Amino acid sequence: MKSKIKWAALAGLVLSFMSLLVHLFLAKSSVTLVQYSTVTAFTEDFNYLNTPSKTGAGYRKLWGKVKSLDSLQPFANPRSTYPAPNKLNNVFIYAKVYGGFDKIRTSICDLVTVSRLLNATLVIPEIQESTRSKGISSKFKSFSYLYNEEQFIAALRNDVTVVYDLPSDFKEARKRKQFPIFKPKNSASPSFYFQEVLPKLKEAKVIGLLLTDGGCLQSILPPSLVEYQRLRCRVAFHALHFRPEIIALGHQIVERLRGSGQPYLAYHPGLERDALAYHGCAELFQDVHAQLIQYRRTQMIKQGIINEKLHVDSHARRGNGSCPLMPEEVGLFLRAMGYPPRTRIYLAGSETFGGQRVLIPFRAMYTNLVDRTSLCSKQELANVIYPETPLPLDSFEVPPQKSAKQLKEEWDKAGPRPRPLPPPPDRPLYRHEKEGWYGWIGEKDSEPEPSPNDLRDRVHRLLSDALDYIVSVEADAFFPGFNNDDSRSSDFSSLVMGHRLYEMASSRTYRPNRKYLVELLNNLYHSPRNWTLSVREHLHKSVAEEGVMWEFHLSRPNSFLSHPIPECSCTTVKPDEIPHSQKDSDINILYGQQEKCPKWIEQSLRTGGSQESTAFETETLDDEMDLRQLESDGNNEVDTIPSVEEDEEMDPND
Repeated sequence: MKSKIKWAALAGLVLSFMSLLVHLFLAKSSVTLVQYSTVTAFTEDFNYLNTPSKTGAGYRKLWGKVKSLDSLQPFANPRSTYPAPNKLNNVFIYAKVYGGFDKIRTSICDLVTVSRLLNATLVIPEIQESTRSKGISSKFKSFSYLYNEEQFIAALRNDVTVVYDLPSDFKEARKRKQFPIFKPKNSASPSFYFQEVLPKLKEAKVIGLLLTDGGCLQSILPPSLVEYQRLRCRVAFHALHFRPEIIALGHQIVERLRGSGQPYLAYHPGLERDALAYHGCAELFQDVHAQLIQYRRTQMIKQGIINEKLHVDSHARRGNGSCPLMPEEVGLFLRAMGYPPRTRIYLAGSETFGGQRVLIPFRAMYTNLVDRTSLCSKQELANVIYPETPLPLDSFEVPPQKSAKQLKEEWDKAGPRPRPLPPPPDRPLYRHEKEGWYGWIGEKDSEPEPSPNDLRDRVHRLLSDALDYIVSVEADAFFPGFNNDDSRSSDFSSLVMGHRLYEMASSRTYRPNRKYLVELLNNLYHSPRNWTLSVREHLHKSVAEEGVMWEFHLSRPNSFLSHPIPECSCTTVKPDEIPHSQKDSDINILYGQQEKCPKWIEQSLRTGGSQESTAFETETLDDEMDLRQLESDGNNEVDTIPSVEEDEEMDPND
């Protein structure tokens, strides 16, 4: 009997050992073969059986179109006589474009417009982020690393003559630096080009432009140049197509986000080091992060970008809306709107200053927070980058130890007596503490020059931003944590908001007034009225005509692409068809400057499918019913944040 037990135990051990080996083998082999499908990314959604109906009031308020803006349609075609470019002009403009994704996109649109103004042939611009980087794929260089050159040339054939390179004789002269070079500001006026640049262009036949400021032409042009505003739209929304590999992967991410018929919200935190330094938001962070922001702010002051003091009150800047909303604050607003914890949220942006630490509270509120790395395998991302030449790892230099003489000199130069005891000897520094890009802050006064790996990471960010741009434009809802609505240039969020406004004005794009939302946060526990309904009322207005007009007055003077209407749109309604209750509101101002859409656009809309029958006033009525319901539970109290299911129960029209 004992021998049988021993044999059974031995057999059990053998089977257990074999099972463990099989599991280890499968786990190892699946690391590179795992497919990032919606099943693996959003497992908890299968337990969420009470998904609201797409025809319900709760769903419409979170994901539905804004009916008051549904009649705005994209229409960037020329309205007047627009002659084709003169292909025999024999004058050329070449340009070097510096900066990140948003500056590149804005600069190219302005560059094409300037070329049309001067009737010059444009050489495909050079994207310096890719040309300066070493070891990237040799298949794509400069402009073609990000955009489709053939599409760019073909789409602009009726506007500007675009060539791949200068003629051979001009190329040699350029190498000898015989042509004048200009470095225009992003607020340069048309008169600057007519008076300063055009005479040099006619004389030398070739000029160069260095674009470092996120553009080279002022946002608002005179009414006589309205066709050039539409040209900007044709460049941004029709000519600038990403590489086919980028577009394919971006659409694949969208399909995975919308798996099992679920909508998704795109969120861009806007926590970028340059923006935080420009607006003086260092005190919102701690320790080394605050020092890094202040160092960048010092650089901007020396370069003349900022004409302010180094140290400012960051909390006062946050109070007037100049600083980004922190992720946990955005989470509170989304919960107040009624977005459930299982909402699929896509985190856009290649840089989130502070790293994953600042996202921990937001992830606790929304478990389905994903980004491109969690929805794509490493191989899929590598296919977009293409094979690259390996680069040596960045060397790690241990800071030199101070000699006894240096320590004595420091002690002699110390503050007035009585002096404290000398500090204990420094503990040894570990490699992980100093090898990060921020490791210089405690040892040096200047930021080190970027290494080859740093330069390659920067150019990879262009591809990441391109993928995020596609996903954000296609999103069912978009929420910006920050956009440069009152500064000197556009950023990622403002470009996405402008693209969504052009392509589908009725899409649910939030345009929050950060100053008002910060006031609500400061009065979270002592709100003069129901806090949740205050948030809902403001954010519902921000997606409608009131939010559009807010951005019109705030963003348009600095960035035309962030608000490309009314020049680049038309309306399907006549002024006398506007409801009487809305004729005195902002919608009348909005539609009063719009042209009537051509018949072919209206016909395509009729044949494209039936539109939603619910009027915009339904959302306002829903909010009023919510207010009465919540006030009946107790006035002036901090209420619980209702879910979508509760919204549907409170709505009498569903």
